[in-house]
Amino acid sequence: MKFYSNDLKNNFMIDFLVEDRFRLMRHLSFIIFFFILLYFAQFWRFYLASVHYYILATVYISLLTMAYINMYVLVPRFFFRTYYILYFVLLIAMGILGLNIISYIMSYFNDFKIDEYNDKRGGLYEGVLMCISIILVTTTVKLLQKWIKDSMRIVELNSLTLNMELNALRNQINPHFLFNMLNNVKALIRTDPEKATVVIMKLSEFLRYQLYENNEEKTILTSEIDFLSNFLNLEKIRREDFHVYINSTTDKRILNSTFIPPNLFTTFVENAVKHSVDITGKESYVKVNIEIKDKSLHFECRNSQNSDFPVPETVYSGLGLANIKRRLELLYKDTFMLEINSTKNEYIVHLIIPV
Repeated sequence: MKFYSNDLKNNFMIDFLVEDRFRLMRHLSFIIFFFILLYFAQFWRFYLASVHYYILATVYISLLTMAYINMYVLVPRFFFRTYYILYFVLLIAMGILGLNIISYIMSYFNDFKIDEYNDKRGGLYEGVLMCISIILVTTTVKLLQKWIKDSMRIVELNSLTLNMELNALRNQINPHFLFNMLNNVKALIRTDPEKATVVIMKLSEFLRYQLYENNEEKTILTSEIDFLSNFLNLEKIRREDFHVYINSTTDKRILNSTFIPPNLFTTFVENAVKHSVDITGKESYVKVNIEIKDKSLHFECRNSQNSDFPVPETVYSGLGLANIKRRLELLYKDTFMLEINSTKNEYIVHLIIPV
């Protein structure tokens, strides 16, 4: 995968096709190349020299307009959305309409046609095939661009996801965390064996999720919720006056049939736990709410804060949040919404993703 990624990044032709810095050069190259093709065609030489360039300009502008309509309207709105039949119907219709417009305009130049070429006329369907063949070249280019961008996005996403998973393992399952939890269990065994058993079970579930289910491309939403619940409840054991709430009014059957990338919410909950600590000893809390509405997953995480000791804005702009934002962009492009707001007494994270 690394070799493939380097091939994509280091190839000039690939860069020329997809990079924004080459956008103007791409369009100029296409426009010039298209003009050269028509310039060496014969149709406009059947007329008197005085109207050569009027005819050439008419055909050139008409075909160029159809090519750009295909590239920026038909391909992205119909072909990329798998409406293939509708796309080809519209493409043929555009070709017929364009050819008729060209024929109508060129009828004004019939008096300028050289006598020996009066009988040379291309049929309507031959013209349609010519238009479509030229325009389909633009479809091929758009498909190639999409394939390259998708391939590069997948490579970057895989790399970023791997790094995030490794960082998550280092940050969450570290010796200090386990040492504290085992010490808590040791103390509870003497004072409250039943509670110690519950802690061991939660710790076991927490570790199992991180070590096994975390390696999958997607996980069941209920597993992610259970993981967050275990993580918050383990933190609750370590801290007095700390309250956790995980709520969802969505039907459990929907939660059990919904799949999401693993550890999508972990960074937000970790930040909430870390920065909900109140040094004055007041009660603190973390509230998580997960709902599914209109084919979208709504995740909300709230944590308490002391208005006398506000959390700096930079807390929520660290490497972990930058990574999760980039991961969301790679996973969902522009179909997700992330809002982070601060009020006098709490921080609020609201995330919406399609499911």
